[in-house]
Amino acid sequence: MAININYIGHSAFFVKSKNSGILIDPFITGNPKAICKFKKEDITHIFVTHGHGDHLGDAIPISKATKTPIFAIFELANYCMQKGAVANGVNIGGKLELPFGCARFLPAFHSSSTPDGIYAGMPASVLLDVDGIKIYHAGDTCLNSEMKTVGEIYKPDIAMLPVGSCYTMDVEDAVVAAKWLGVKKVIPMHYDTFDAIKVDVAKMPEAFESQNIECVILNSGESIELQ
Repeated sequence: MAININYIGHSAFFVKSKNSGILIDPFITGNPKAICKFKKEDITHIFVTHGHGDHLGDAIPISKATKTPIFAIFELANYCMQKGAVANGVNIGGKLELPFGCARFLPAFHSSSTPDGIYAGMPASVLLDVDGIKIYHAGDTCLNSEMKTVGEIYKPDIAMLPVGSCYTMDVEDAVVAAKWLGVKKVIPMHYDTFDAIKVDVAKMPEAFESQNIECVILNSGESIELQ
């Protein structure tokens, strides 16, 4: 069964399988790049990697409106619940058995606070096993050796990696991350939304493909399918 990965913009994605609709880091309102092509009634799970406004985004209002559960690190999940959302708290290393397969919250090296300045626990990356396809969303992070462990133990098939520098790793470090993760396909994210994270998009494919890694550049609203 094909898995559709739709790029909303920035670090936001909607992953659609036969029976699930997984929304990740839904920064939509206030995102100048966001294009949404999913229906709210198709969302079955919301994953948030950390508390910053460009990742927490619309998770709380969407959850409140649809009763869709948010999955996030414990402190951030508690914050979401206090705001009226449905939320499930986990922590680094936690594995969740879910209808589409499973999800693991794994390390990321960044910071995490809510838009109103409350500590939101550790930042995270998320590994989704959707109908047997392993999708790694790195969240916001620098290059770090934990990615070697992710590649060795969990063996993701595809990775969404931040490349905008300033707040995360840049393109060159993302290429190394992809090698450590062992993936052959990468979707760059977290770039060009704001001036501080502008990159030379034209040079990205060459950087990855020099290491035999396919670079899938998606414009907001575009999708790819995985079998």
